[in-house]
Amino acid sequence: MNKSKIFGSMLIIAGTTIGAGMLALPLAASGLGFGMASLVMLLIWSLMTYTALLMIEVHQHAPVDATLHTLANKLLGRKGQVVASFSMMFLFYALCSAYIAGGGEQIHSKLTNWFDWQLPIQAGAIIFTLLIGTVVAIGTRSVDMINRSLFTLKLIALVVMLFLLLPHVSVENLVALPVHQGLVLASLPVIFTSFGFHGSIPSIVRYLGKDTKALRWIIVVGSSLPLMVYVLWMLASQGVLAQPDLMASQSLNGFIGSLSRLLHNPMIASAVSVFADLALATSFLGVSLGLYDFIADLLKRSSSPSHRVQVGLVTFLPPLGFALFYPQGFITALGYAAFALVILAIFLPVAMVYAQRKQQIEGYQVKGGILGLAAATLAGVLIISVQLLQMFNLLPTVG
Repeated sequence: MNKSKIFGSMLIIAGTTIGAGMLALPLAASGLGFGMASLVMLLIWSLMTYTALLMIEVHQHAPVDATLHTLANKLLGRKGQVVASFSMMFLFYALCSAYIAGGGEQIHSKLTNWFDWQLPIQAGAIIFTLLIGTVVAIGTRSVDMINRSLFTLKLIALVVMLFLLLPHVSVENLVALPVHQGLVLASLPVIFTSFGFHGSIPSIVRYLGKDTKALRWIIVVGSSLPLMVYVLWMLASQGVLAQPDLMASQSLNGFIGSLSRLLHNPMIASAVSVFADLALATSFLGVSLGLYDFIADLLKRSSSPSHRVQVGLVTFLPPLGFALFYPQGFITALGYAAFALVILAIFLPVAMVYAQRKQQIEGYQVKGGILGLAAATLAGVLIISVQLLQMFNLLPTVG
């Protein structure tokens, strides 16, 4: 197996995972304390790695170019395919809504601070959508070229941000315990969404072929990189800011402002702000391109200018509408995305593996047997239940 391809595939897994969802982690886990937050992230990582390996088990008996829709149709029938398609669209729209809300807030803040323009907060969401929407509508090549540059800058900003924050970490802040146990449950949907990379698995299988051993290695190592980055990020953010300051930061701007006020170092706030901008832009580019192509295929539209405008409107207007009504709904939209991600990353892999194992086909099987499948299903039910309880104000919301 080509080592360059293996390394590149690991980076695809890591790059897909590390995005704008990372920005929500300090806010989602603000009342947990570093120790409990790290434990929750480790458990979520274990769950997502397990279900990703289930996808590898399914792919070994399918054509190398099989997509999630193909696999669902083959093993679960037409109803399974419909569920997969609907969940994919719901996830794309929820993530786009989150990124427009977060990106719009960032743009509004900069226009207000730099130019002293008194614009409504919704103006930032419109500008952000127009910028990214134009790039996506032009075509995939424009997204590729711009995304490469932005991703490189994002990695540089991440290193600079951690380098500046880590020296200010306080042990007293790190040993803080959860404010109350309900916040541990409340953090699950957003933290879970931050570990989503399953949509890239079919592309990696198509790229590498059905080398099960290499694919397993790629999944485990590729998903471990974001876990390490997230732990460092939580170490920096929760170690610098005390729990009351974190819990008082109800938005990205609030979080950045808290860092700036506490450390009296505008360079740190600038580094965090730049990373936030780049993470939102690269995540929005990737997700909106996927949604755009999905809509174009669904509506059977060509690449003519008039059809690209039509597809662009269907792609961007619904999430923009959410951001206009909920301009600070970044965390809220990520929580809603957990509904679809649970279906795509837990329920569907479990159901497909269960159906495939009943056929008693020899080959690679993920360890854990029926107990492992049941535990993953129960974890998915828990995450969805938490989000529903938050919607009905029966559990505290985060961020």
